[in-house]
Amino acid sequence: MLKFILMLMFVIPLCFLKKMSWWVVQFMFFLMVFMYMLSMNLSGNVENLSYMWGFDLLSYGLILLSFWICGLMIMASMSIYHLNNYENLFIFLVIFLMMMLMCAFSSFDMLSFYIFFEGSLIPTLLLILGWGYQPERVQAGVYLLFYTLMASLPLLISLLIFYGLEGTLNFYGFWGMEVDNVYMYIGMIVAFLVKMPMFMVHLWLPKAHVEAPISGSMILAGVLLKLGGYGLMRVFMVMVSCCLKYNFIWIAISLVGGFLMSLVCLRQVDLKSLIAYSSVVHMGMVLGGLMTLNSWGFCGCYMMMIGHGLCSSGLFCLSNIIYERLGSRSLIINKGLMCLMPSLTLWWFLLSSSNMASPPSLNLLAEISLINSMMAWNFMSMFLIAFMSFFSAAYSLYMFSCSQHGTGFSGSFSYMVGYFREYQLLFLHWFPLNILILRSDYFFCCV
Repeated sequence: MLKFILMLMFVIPLCFLKKMSWWVVQFMFFLMVFMYMLSMNLSGNVENLSYMWGFDLLSYGLILLSFWICGLMIMASMSIYHLNNYENLFIFLVIFLMMMLMCAFSSFDMLSFYIFFEGSLIPTLLLILGWGYQPERVQAGVYLLFYTLMASLPLLISLLIFYGLEGTLNFYGFWGMEVDNVYMYIGMIVAFLVKMPMFMVHLWLPKAHVEAPISGSMILAGVLLKLGGYGLMRVFMVMVSCCLKYNFIWIAISLVGGFLMSLVCLRQVDLKSLIAYSSVVHMGMVLGGLMTLNSWGFCGCYMMMIGHGLCSSGLFCLSNIIYERLGSRSLIINKGLMCLMPSLTLWWFLLSSSNMASPPSLNLLAEISLINSMMAWNFMSMFLIAFMSFFSAAYSLYMFSCSQHGTGFSGSFSYMVGYFREYQLLFLHWFPLNILILRSDYFFCCV
């Protein structure tokens, strides 16, 4: 693992080249993706050990997703390059964020995971404050910072107490240990529930998404929400008895919240806001499946984290392409885009259909696994799951039909075509999302 971390560190000086730094760093990111693919871990064991870093199958998929999304972030943010809007600093922040994410996902020590988990907040905050669109981005940054920091303090205290009691914080030294204290149980999971985010502590997410630049939205939806799910999957191994007693609370909140959020999606007029609220719906389903503590739920959670990361990031790219052309994200103004940008309608359809878990996307298999796990836990959850599935299809169709059909806004009357870069960007989101289902057996090896 150290070789990848050092490679990222040695890419940092390239950010400050006067010319070509943008293209060189973008090329290096995709080179690192393919180099990382070559070290694929299918054994289920821990591999690539170096100091306190290494990865198993769970970490491997999420680090690969982080590399992929960070490479695509640079590709999507060409407006920063064209406008000379501090592009060197922007690239430095992307690399720094990738280092934080990589160290977080590959840490074996719970305390170092906590440090890098919090460290990923700093570059994200700077991306929102530095390159966001409206003046409200300061308020969005404060929401993001304080929601996450307030919830993270109990996690740090719980980890230190756990270390005092057990003498280790190593993920693979936990065998036989158990947390029986309800306060420690809440302290260790609340930071991850806010990060996911769970319904009722989700208000920072739509605000941060709407104010963030395209790169900030991509990394938030693509990877940062997955830190919460990953953290829960890691800490549940030491609190099984508490989970069996109290997890029904979080499952109930997630199912009811997912249903309510899917109704909220149908009332949105801002494209980015709609996609952000749909992330809350998906994460509600992930949280419900994960809290059941069975293998279907764990595997479904892992698949949904990968699938949602690609799908949601692609939808944010689409909304940004429209925003760059028309200067608005409002569904009232962005009507009749099929006449304005006909070749982009196909990508709207492909990514909207993947968002509602249609075959052959990875989201379909993930939803089947999560529905299996929750219905095995309690058959009565079927009703809320049915509503969530139905309304997720409803708001995806609403987004597609409202934006592509209807009478176009009278102020937009020219035929607009996309760049090759934009089609390539959308293809690189959609293709892995739909091709990964061919080797879905690997996702069932992560438990």
